[in-house]
Amino acid sequence: MNILCAGAAQGLVKALQGVFLELTGARVEGRFGAVGAMKEALLAGEPCDVMVVTAPMVAELQDERRLIVDSEAPLGRVRTGIAVRAGDPVPAISTPEALRDSLLAASAIYFPDAQRSTAGIHFASVLAKLGVANDVAARLRTFPNGATAMRELAAEPRRGAIGCTQITEIKYTPGIALAGPLPEAFELATVYTAAVSATARNPALAQRFVALLAGPTSRCLRAQGGFEIS
Repeated sequence: MNILCAGAAQGLVKALQGVFLELTGARVEGRFGAVGAMKEALLAGEPCDVMVVTAPMVAELQDERRLIVDSEAPLGRVRTGIAVRAGDPVPAISTPEALRDSLLAASAIYFPDAQRSTAGIHFASVLAKLGVANDVAARLRTFPNGATAMRELAAEPRRGAIGCTQITEIKYTPGIALAGPLPEAFELATVYTAAVSATARNPALAQRFVALLAGPTSRCLRAQGGFEIS
């Protein structure tokens, strides 16, 4: 079974692949990345049985009949946060002023694609609103998705580097620590949703994987990984 999945849910999907194999005998092959890239892959005809992206994008693709209507299930709400290398001092980020000072002091700033990823688009707007985009331009390090950005941050040799992406991607990356969510004035909370593709080879099996991702079996796993569940 093929899944196109936002990077924010990559850790969850990988944690449940083995469970689903035991339950059904079906292997899950995932492609992970920025939500815009996942949409492009679907529209280009890449094999897809289940898609996990933002709730608005799921609704849009259902309207276009590319995802099956009423097959969706929300995984939870994910906030965007600031990360540092494990063991580095945690920067002050609780107010816009503190975040601004910490960004100006950072040795490097890692974040995902500012054109196609949810967190990257938002963080680029935060830099602009804080008036620091030009000041930190030479220290920006962008990558196709948040998971890659966080792995690169973990490998950064210099102290004082920070990163920004969805909190789930921060929590699932070894060598990275969560400094905290963005200040309330810049908060971004995104609901991620799974749905069955209109091209699913086995829609019933795909629906079982959606139920596993969003159901009670994975509730604690989601909460531990940074999903906020009502």
